[in-house]
Amino acid sequence: MGYTIAEKILARAAGLPHVKAGDEVMAKPDFVIAYDFPGYTDVYFKSMKEDFGIERVPDPERYAIFIDHMIPATSPKEEELHIITRNWCAENKVPLFERKGIGHQVAAEVGYATPGAFVVHFDGHVSQLGTFGTLAMGIRRNILEAFVRERISIKVPQTVRVNLRGKLSPGVMARDVFHHLVREMGSASCRFQVLELGGPGVDSLTTEGLQVITGLAMFTGALTAIVNPDKARLDYALPRARIKLDPVYSDEDATYSAVYDIDLDGLEPVVVIPPTPSNTRNLVDYAGLEVQTGYLGSCASGRVEDLRIAAQVLRGRQVKPGFQLNIVPTSQEIMAAAAREGLIEILVEAGAFISSSSCDFCFGRIATMTAGQRAVSTGTLNVRGRMGSPDSEIYLCSAASVAASAIEGAIADPRKYL
Repeated sequence: MGYTIAEKILARAAGLPHVKAGDEVMAKPDFVIAYDFPGYTDVYFKSMKEDFGIERVPDPERYAIFIDHMIPATSPKEEELHIITRNWCAENKVPLFERKGIGHQVAAEVGYATPGAFVVHFDGHVSQLGTFGTLAMGIRRNILEAFVRERISIKVPQTVRVNLRGKLSPGVMARDVFHHLVREMGSASCRFQVLELGGPGVDSLTTEGLQVITGLAMFTGALTAIVNPDKARLDYALPRARIKLDPVYSDEDATYSAVYDIDLDGLEPVVVIPPTPSNTRNLVDYAGLEVQTGYLGSCASGRVEDLRIAAQVLRGRQVKPGFQLNIVPTSQEIMAAAAREGLIEILVEAGAFISSSSCDFCFGRIATMTAGQRAVSTGTLNVRGRMGSPDSEIYLCSAASVAASAIEGAIADPRKYL
């Protein structure tokens, strides 16, 4: 009887020889990570002391906190939250990562994407660590348990297998692949399950591209997503890993609740129309629709390959007058790499506004829209009010499509610029 990679990771975390989907286990997360946010971390810190009598966490290296929202602070109240976080981390000797970039990306850069590890967070986009063979789950409702107990109760989830085949055409990106998956499979196809990516088509995708797909897994209903790591992913993750674990892989005879085959050949750029992330359409059907602003960033995009293709589209061209193109590299490490490559120069000369890494553009704290405006965005959501007025609209698409649309001031197919 074979086991999935998720079952193997949870078996080790639970101290058991094996587990199967449906088993109730007490598992010890290798890492408990979070970003500071009002009503979340400040409440956890207070509850740990007042309700559970925990003055210091017993194993501080298992925890990590990121300050990646409300950066820089725009009010005393926001800075007070950051002070609470800094003080708690200092008192507990818990690693703190501030102004390094968006935490889900930085977590991989600083070694929490350990192949074979079990990681929990309250935010589901941590699933992108699954690119490196890490089982990283957003457990919003019971994350406090992970802060106050060594082990958490968890029901071993079933796994949905997606086999990718073929290869992407020029101008088509991993972002297009993910939204195509939602279109083909449905927005609840992986509900409360693990989305496992495999098949020969995986090898044609970059590590950054896989981070896009795994990081957006929640929009299939999945608890998380994971990839059986290849040499490229291991070469990145293992030298950075904070603990030593053997990578694990799904068995060939593992049991899946469903198996999908997705062909990458012939896939075209797509756009997700408001007001939900399940409304995937072919981009050509919306070409020419006027848009006033563009956002290239978030934990789902804004990596070097996104900045590179945006620069390729915009090189020697100009953002349309009046159009606001905001580009936010996902981390400071990525921004530095893009600067060394000359990408920042190209984007700035084309008329883009480059901002330091933070989550603030994505969740609508910065660069908000007014009623009647439309945006093309690589953010995570297109629900009403996400980027300002509830009467504005967000069209989700790839970095290449955002760049092309910035030139025309309307939704545009990037392939004619490549």
